[in-house]
This record gives sequence, C-alpha cells and structure tokens, in this order.
Amino acid sequence: MSKSDSFLSKEQERLLKQFRKQIRQPQTHLAIDSSNKDVSTVVNSSNDQEKVDDSIALFQQAVQGVKKLDSGNIAQISKSKPKKLDAQLLAKRVAAEGDHTQEHAELSDTQAALNPVGSQQTLNYRIATLQHKVFEDLKTGKLRWFEAVDLHGCTVEEARQAVLQIIQMAKDENQNVIKIVHGKGPEAILKTYVNGWLRQHRDVIAFVSAPENQGGTGAVLVLLKRAEKNPKYQQQS
Repeated sequence: MSKSDSFLSKEQERLLKQFRKQIRQPQTHLAIDSSNKDVSTVVNSSNDQEKVDDSIALFQQAVQGVKKLDSGNIAQISKSKPKKLDAQLLAKRVAAEGDHTQEHAELSDTQAALNPVGSQQTLNYRIATLQHKVFEDLKTGKLRWFEAVDLHGCTVEEARQAVLQIIQMAKDENQNVIKIVHGKGPEAILKTYVNGWLRQHRDVIAFVSAPENQGGTGAVLVLLKRAEKNPKYQQQS
C-alpha cells in the first residue's frame, strides 16, 4: 500500500484489497479458459490426425497387390461412317453369281441417247400418284437412305449392273430409299444413263438430285416401291 493510502481506516483498507482482488480474478479465469480451449483444440486435432492416418493405412492395406491397368490393352472404339458400295465390285458379283436382273433387261439406253442431261442439271422425277409431301421430304434429304453406291470409274455396263443390284438389295431388305452417286463430269455420261435407267425401272417411284450436303447434282436420292410381299420377311414372321 502507498503512503497516500495511510489515512484510510483498517476496514477501508480491507475492502480496498478485496476490490483489487476481485478485479484481478476475471483475468485469471479468462487466461485459464483460454488455456483450456487451446489444450482442447490440440487434443481434437491430434485425434483427427490419428483418424486420417488410420484411414490411409486401411486404404493402403485394401489396395495392396493391385496393379495399374495397361492402357495399351484398351480397345479404341470409334464410330465408323457408312461407306458407299463399290459399283465395280457389285458388277463383278453379278457376273460371278449370274444375272438375277433379267426382268429388267428391257432397260435400254435409248432414252439416255435422246435426252442427255447437263453436269449441273438437277434431276427430278416422280410418278403422278406420289404425295407431294413425300417427294418434298425426299428432295430435302429428310428420308434416310438405306445404301449408297458410287459409280465413279465404272463403265456404262458396270454402272447399269450396279444400279440394278443396289435396287434389288434394298428390296430384299424391305428398304425404299437409296443413293446413287453418278458424278457430274463435263459430259455427264453416267448421270445421263442413270436418269434414263431410273425412269424405266418399275420399282422406282421418284428420284431427285441430292441436297448440296449429300452430293448435290452429282448424286440422286431414289424412292422405291415398298415390297408388299417379301418372301424373306414372310419366312421370318
């Protein structure tokens, strides 16, 4: 106690001491509480780390002996685009198996000779009874074609056999839309012949030059009659 406090009575001094003591006690409690919290945090952190270490140990034990897959053994799967049929191969097949298209031997080249078409000319044909909407769907490429054949490099006779063969294939599979790529060379020879042959074929009800993204004036989309009685499908039913 300082000298300035000497004038206080003993009772006052006692009360002053108690007051000072009370002021110091909350700080002491606060320090103790803070210390306890720090200890609790350290203990909890230690427990969490032990759990993590245990999990890692269990995982390592579970995968022991497991080997990484060899990526070299994984098959590369990619969607292949449908390929056009080889017209010359079709013609050779007809020659080897025998001509099954004698019913169309009447397809002459006279119409081609009398009605030549230009390389950039749009081909357009339909029977009178065909619905306008169906023809428009064919024209705009909305009807999905079954098969396509490319006549580039063919002789006139090979092209004829290929056209007849692909039509027959579509009939056998009960399909009614095909695509024929005839090209559009300067003289448009094969294009002229295809135009003449398709107009004579009894199973063709319409054909039109393909949209630009499907070959343009270098190809035709052909609509065929649906086979009402197909022996192949009758056997399956």
